[in-house]
Order: sequence, then C-alpha cells, then structure tokens
Amino acid sequence: MPDRIDSLHVFARVAASGGLSAASRALGMSQSMVTKHVVALETRLGVKLLHRTTHRTTLTEAGRRYLETVEPILAELEAADAAAAAERVEVSGTLRLNAPVSFSVRVLAPVLAELATHHPDLSIDLGLNDRVVDLVDKGWDAAVRIGRIRDETLIARRLAPCRLMVAAAPAYLAAHGVPRTIEALSEHNCLGYTFSSWIGPNRWLFAADGSIAAPVAGTFYANNGDVLLQAARAGRGIIYQPTFIIGDDIRAGKLVPLPLDQPPFELDGVFAVYPGGRRPLAKVRALVDHLAATFGPEPHWDRDLGLGDI
Repeated sequence: MPDRIDSLHVFARVAASGGLSAASRALGMSQSMVTKHVVALETRLGVKLLHRTTHRTTLTEAGRRYLETVEPILAELEAADAAAAAERVEVSGTLRLNAPVSFSVRVLAPVLAELATHHPDLSIDLGLNDRVVDLVDKGWDAAVRIGRIRDETLIARRLAPCRLMVAAAPAYLAAHGVPRTIEALSEHNCLGYTFSSWIGPNRWLFAADGSIAAPVAGTFYANNGDVLLQAARAGRGIIYQPTFIIGDDIRAGKLVPLPLDQPPFELDGVFAVYPGGRRPLAKVRALVDHLAATFGPEPHWDRDLGLGDI
C-alpha cells in the first residue's frame, strides 16, 4: 500500500492541478501511480474524494472538507522538514551535551562559552555526570568522555591526551616521608577515586599501558576528583588524578609530584562522542571541531608540569 503521507501530497497536488494528468506531470510520476495513491486514500477513508470523468476531475464534498484539513498538516510537515534539514547545515538550536563534572567545571565551561559566542543561534544544555550515560536513551546530542570508549555504536574523536600524576602536599610528605617506589605506596594514605578501576581505593595502575598494579589503601576516598584534591591540599594523603585536576596546584607548589620508579598510567584520552548511524548535526560538528582546535595534542592544562621527565 502506498505511503500515507505521500498519498496526501499526491491528493493535494491533484486538487491544486485540477486533474490526474496535470498532477502526474507536476510530480514526475506516472498517472497510474497518481491514481493508485488517490484510490489508497479513498479505500482507507471509505469515501470518494474525487469525481473522475474522462475530461475532468473535481473534488467531492467529502474531498473538499478533507483537503481543508490536510493542507495545514502538509504545510506543517514541510516546515518541520525544512527546519530539520537546516540543522544539518546551520549551527543553531539546542545542543545537549553530557560531560564529567570536574572536567566541565575546570576546562569545558569557558570553552563552551567561546563556542556560544561564535554561534549566537546556538543554545547549550550541559549535563554534568561522571557516570557513563546512554546518549540516545537520554536524548543527548554528544558527550565528552575520558578514558577508553567501549560503545561501538558511538563515533569518537580524540580531543586531547589525558595524563595522570601522583602528588601530595608538602606538609604530608614532611610528616610521612616521600615514597620512591610504587610498592612504598602501600605504606601511605592513598586517596582513592571510587568511579575508577585504574586509580580506585584498592589499587593504582602504572606504566603507560597500565600493566603494573600497585595495591593501595587509605582512610578517604570519593567519587569526585576535586573532593580528593581538597583532601590532598589539606595534607590528608597522596593523590593520583588527571593533570587537568591537579596541574594548577602542582604549578603553584601546593602539591609536589612524586618521583616513583614507574611512570603513571596514561588514559586513552579526552574524547568527544556522538551517536553513529547518521551524519552529525551542524551543532555537533561545530562543538567537536571547536574542542579539538582548543585542546590539541598539548593541552593547556599540561603546561609547565615537566611531563617529559616523568
């Protein structure tokens, strides 16, 4: 059976053209197919919409009333189609973006403000969540994620590296000593991140590929890196977090990086992800391009940290 919306378009064109043959020429469709669409509508409705003779086609009373109802609907559909098509090429509408809490507050917020300045027709709805959420199920256009991307249904673009460092406040090191090996960490109060299997409360991974595990323990752990940072500043223990969280404190001397015998684990990176299976909207492309250009392979949060010496 012909598509119902297509049949409505054909019926409206027949009414406007005054005949099946004229509608056929306007639509680039065979006259038999035009007739098939009209008959399908009449069959579905159970009424005659057109009086058809050899020389003339006119609307029945039922057809006239039906056309009056259908025309506004078709106009709204065309407007909706035009608006949807515009979103493919114009950076406009509302961009719903999901991102981790600390990264958003420290890094992402000012960058999104710049994006909004460049695109005044764009609105941004930023949702903060350290857990991985289903983008399609929750209606997100895109997300910023840190670490390995496991969902193969998503398109991912690497925006920047994500490096980790181990550090502690000078007061903590003065009171408890400076560990020189990852094995020595077991003798210290280590601040664990409960959302991570890499730097959690019970073990920390080392070496670039995370192949070396060190058992750790501590009296304070949390599901947010900035909370752990506050504890580290106060001398509560040793912290192992991304440089975008602890880099400013290291540069300011509030935290001291530890010279351990194994290099920190390096996460896969910071990624922009969005649902696959379709061409991304212009607003998503603008977001991803802007973030990639702003961060790059040597992001600003890694500057002056001596990472080449680690």
